Amino acid sequence: MKASLATAALFVASLLVSSHVLSAPGPSAPCSNCTRGPNPTEASLKSDRGPFTTARFSVSGFLKGFGDSTVYYPTNTTGRMGAIAVIPGYLSYESSIEWWGPRLASHGFVVMTMNTSTIYDQPDSRATQLSKALDYLIAQSNTSSSPIYNKIDSTRLGAIGWSMGGGGSLKLSTQRSLNAIIPQAPWYSGSNSFNTIKTPALILACSADTVAPVSVHASPFYNRIPGSTPKAFLEIYGGSHFCANSGYPNEDLLGLYGIAWMKRFIDFDNRYSQFLCGPNHEGDFAISDYRQNCPY
Repeated sequence: MKASLATAALFVASLLVSSHVLSAPGPSAPCSNCTRGPNPTEASLKSDRGPFTTARFSVSGFLKGFGDSTVYYPTNTTGRMGAIAVIPGYLSYESSIEWWGPRLASHGFVVMTMNTSTIYDQPDSRATQLSKALDYLIAQSNTSSSPIYNKIDSTRLGAIGWSMGGGGSLKLSTQRSLNAIIPQAPWYSGSNSFNTIKTPALILACSADTVAPVSVHASPFYNRIPGSTPKAFLEIYGGSHFCANSGYPNEDLLGLYGIAWMKRFIDFDNRYSQFLCGPNHEGDFAISDYRQNCPY
């Protein structure tokens, strides 16, 4: 009898452990005093720089678990800010996603744009490297000699990734608490637990993508994220797999939505919902599909 009870107890414990593993962590509790910056406009969000001046410093990735990278941060605002890590895709370098760095930092975030350990790293490895990058930023915020000393709120974190990096950002949101992710033309193969994601997710897709076809990757990923999780899907008309990269003509449009997403869910700033919700998003000829589950 005692043996049977012990076996039953172990079985129940294993179920509890399994359910914990299968339940993705959620974002941090809302912050009531995290808003910063003037009232946003469409023009201000499409501008290549926001209201804050920025500085940057280089990071050697040696022994840190990721590649050489760059940290951007605002210089003329106070208080603790959200931190965002941005990672490129397969065979690509920091240069392909570096435009996000100064753009996001100028709106009040501390941002790392990354190189990966190798250009061949798969999505799960990129998820790990995003996590290590965020941990590095938090550690720097706790280091008095760092340029970003005392600048980061470690509970308000975000991740952006392109291609396999986009798959990595989705994967990371099943593993640790994040407030917002932006997978760009995300690529992920094999089984996943994206149906457990609680992190607000803006998926950016490219309609003519032949590397990560929308119907195989971005759209199913969006549909798999629960309806209870704030989410949006933006598809660039005629865009190739590279439609969200540095140097392409969509930076202003993606900056509008990307900055609004991070401000809404990392800074809990309701002023930005107007750019994410409502009708007529596809009125812009560059957008071939826009979905969302507003209000948020």
